[in-house]
Amino acid sequence: MVKALGKDKAKDTFAYQALKQIGAIYKIEESLAKLTPGERAKRRQLSVRPLVEAFFAWIRESRDKVPKKSETGKGFTYCLNQEKYLRVFLEDGLVPADNNAEEQAIRGFCVGKANWHLIDTINGAKASAIIYSIAETAKTNNLKPYKYFKHLHTEIPKHQEDTSLDFMKELLP
Repeated sequence: MVKALGKDKAKDTFAYQALKQIGAIYKIEESLAKLTPGERAKRRQLSVRPLVEAFFAWIRESRDKVPKKSETGKGFTYCLNQEKYLRVFLEDGLVPADNNAEEQAIRGFCVGKANWHLIDTINGAKASAIIYSIAETAKTNNLKPYKYFKHLHTEIPKHQEDTSLDFMKELLP
């Protein structure tokens, strides 16, 4: 909605005001990225918490001025319903302010599901899920999936006679 109205008209909307406040939180978060988790948690208490408090107070104050079924109204309801979870990052410097990295990690999975109608057995679906999980785990650990699979295909056959699966620990990314 904000983009559709143009910048001048958008400034008067609740959606624009919400985005401005969220943007201010992210700007501070960006400056805290290279700190240790302990220092990040301390700085969040000083500089981010007041903005988060103000944001939720503003939503509570503004929600009755926005139609509940509008996209902005739905956004306000979501924020208030998820407030407890949206605040978790304030308490722990290891917790990111959002889950964008996780969403990016599963994006391919979600995009790929359109092609999964070609998998016609439960075993095929399980095998695909395992392969996909291994590839995403490799990416998360900064490995190239193709090279990692190649490594697995080279190493696993060397252990066909093993009675223990302990060697598998060595193959983890």
